[in-house]
Amino acid sequence: MPEPDTIAITVNGEVRRCPAGLALPDLLETLGYRPQLVVVEVNGVIVPRTDWPALVVGESDGLEVVTIVGGGS
Repeated sequence: MPEPDTIAITVNGEVRRCPAGLALPDLLETLGYRPQLVVVEVNGVIVPRTDWPALVVGESDGLEVVTIVGGGS
């Protein structure tokens, strides 16, 4: 049974429960990501970082979170 005030979302193919009503940056932190080091696609659309604070993730949304890795030679 779902916990009250939580939603089910899919993150990188895995169903996860998280608090309802979170904007994208807060959700990412809740899930253990460092927002400044990721690129995010929500429901198949890459979301510009400038739009993140206004985007509240909802029930059944699908997220793909890609971590940016530095390196080189």
